[in-house]
Amino acid sequence: MRSIRDGVELSAEQREFVALARDFATREIRPRAREVDDADHESPLDLWAKAAKLGLTSFMLPEEYGGGGVRDLVTQALVSEELCYGDIGIGNLLTSNGFFAAPIEALGSATQKERWLAPLAGDDPPLTALAVTEPDVGSDAASLRTRAVRDGESYVLTGQKTWISNAPYAKWIVVFATVDPGLGSRGVTAFVVDADAPGMRIGRALPKMGQRAIVSAEVFLDSVRVPVESRLGEEGQGFYGLMRTFDSARILLAAACTGLSRAALDTAVAYAKERVQFGKPIIEHQAVAFRLADMAAKTDVSRLLTHRAARLFDAGEPAAEESAIAKLTASENAMWCTWAALQTHGGWGYSRELLLEKWMRDAKLEEIEEGTSDIQRLIVSRSLARSA
Repeated sequence: MRSIRDGVELSAEQREFVALARDFATREIRPRAREVDDADHESPLDLWAKAAKLGLTSFMLPEEYGGGGVRDLVTQALVSEELCYGDIGIGNLLTSNGFFAAPIEALGSATQKERWLAPLAGDDPPLTALAVTEPDVGSDAASLRTRAVRDGESYVLTGQKTWISNAPYAKWIVVFATVDPGLGSRGVTAFVVDADAPGMRIGRALPKMGQRAIVSAEVFLDSVRVPVESRLGEEGQGFYGLMRTFDSARILLAAACTGLSRAALDTAVAYAKERVQFGKPIIEHQAVAFRLADMAAKTDVSRLLTHRAARLFDAGEPAAEESAIAKLTASENAMWCTWAALQTHGGWGYSRELLLEKWMRDAKLEEIEEGTSDIQRLIVSRSLARSA
């Protein structure tokens, strides 16, 4: 573990979690990567079960609800990097309950946390989902069209969500809806909904370019009745919970991208040392050597920016700009590093016998999800304008 060189000194407990994730990624995740990609619309539930028994699906949850109690984002980022070094799609699947838990932790009561977080830390935890995106609403979450209408001691939810990760497998889904479209962000409210509630329908699995370990689908809500006690926080607080969730999610996705970049770098370096052309290993040819050097630089930049954002978040400081910079940089670096690894392998890189073409497909998602690169640049530029 390059703790000193990375500017992060790790405790014994942190090292233990990171070592556990690294071992699981090597033994269980990497060997299954191609098979899971080929399956297309099937999440590796057996790997989910194995990871759960080791605490890798709940290490980020509070100790009082049975979780691993790893509350700092720096350690979460280190674990995510290791899991995604094995495979970014599977790694993101194994940590996906953390995204469901985040708005519950931010907005939920003690009773709600006990009800929905404690089961996630058991030996057989359910998969869960977070539903924000709609057919006509992506990054502009203040413009949600899914309606939540109060009716006595219930709300009636009507609308459609799309690209919802884990939807076909989820037991519970945090649904973001608006109680009044005219209020914009001040109308956005979060609800925890049973996936099998009357009127709730999960649509077809959506075919994806990469990261197929996580199955995404549409979610249809046809007058779904949700009790008031399933509302997270007060009416209109959902947007706050969502923005805070985005900040932490972007940091963790930056860590995932760092793991992918590192995997591409290590694979390219190993190949370049073995592949001989014109009488010497291709790593001794300047064109290849400089490309590998750029890969190393980009990977380190991704990691350092991720850790900076994580430390700010852990300190309770505003971190929207730094999380956007980390996610923007790490995702675009992952895209470049997977391209560079494929290029280094030449024709073999284009072959499905290796994982390189898969990694390149996987990397593209990170420039899109949780806010596209354009949105990250918008966040950063607006922050610069405010500080001028």
